[in-house]
Amino acid sequence: MDIFFSLFWLLFILSAVQPMLQQRWLEAARQRVMRQMERHRQSRVITLIHRQETMAFLGIPISRFIDIEDSEQVLRAIRLTPPDMPIDLVLHTPGGLVLAAEQIAEALVRHKGKVTVFVPHYAMSGGTLIALAADEIVMDENAVLGPVDPQLGQYPAASIVKVLEMKDTNEIDDQTLIMADIAQKALQQVWKTVYGIVRGRGGSEELARTLATALSSGQWTHDYPISVQEARELGLNVSTDMPREVYQLMALYPQPAQRRPSVQYIPLPYDTGRRQPGSKPSTGGFLS
Repeated sequence: MDIFFSLFWLLFILSAVQPMLQQRWLEAARQRVMRQMERHRQSRVITLIHRQETMAFLGIPISRFIDIEDSEQVLRAIRLTPPDMPIDLVLHTPGGLVLAAEQIAEALVRHKGKVTVFVPHYAMSGGTLIALAADEIVMDENAVLGPVDPQLGQYPAASIVKVLEMKDTNEIDDQTLIMADIAQKALQQVWKTVYGIVRGRGGSEELARTLATALSSGQWTHDYPISVQEARELGLNVSTDMPREVYQLMALYPQPAQRRPSVQYIPLPYDTGRRQPGSKPSTGGFLS
């Protein structure tokens, strides 16, 4: 009986310690890849990656967004970087607080060294605002950016303002009129922020006005995906030459495991040529 009791407590302790050990291993692996990328590019690498994290104790998924804690940490990393050293920011986020994103963007604009933002999958809303502060945006061919138009609660600010154009003010209740006034101010503030960031990074007057209007006016829905091609058409300096270290980093930020995974594949790269009939199969070739 004592043996079973001891085994029970041993298993309980191991199950409690295992998530912490796994997290320590992931953090060490991330730092190795970051140091490898820094040596290769002679830069300071900063990551702002928001995955759906899992708490170690209860396994409860937590959605992550850009918040004040993120801005504090990024600003500290920038302060610790020599003024002329390039900064590489790996960005993967659905967005977040405008204040936090604006603080990060303004700090990157003031940095004298080259700033490169890497977007392996998506950088929406506040993430796009940060990307605008870069000298160069490097995106995966399938990655997307997004509009930065302000949202008031569950409604886009631009849509609230449009109510004033569609109806007589005498037919609109006081609360809607107040929200419309706030929405108008929010639109002006975000327009000014985008304009200032683009101009601060050396963008022309025309480019700054074009980007500020396109991204903040609400001409698209807030989740509209801006592809590489469309970003270039808007005038952004976008490359698709993504370093392999960025993909290695993303692999070290796994989503919480699901009981029934919705996506499965054999995690091996395949050759581009298919096997010809009658030929011997080569290692790593396409499966037939």
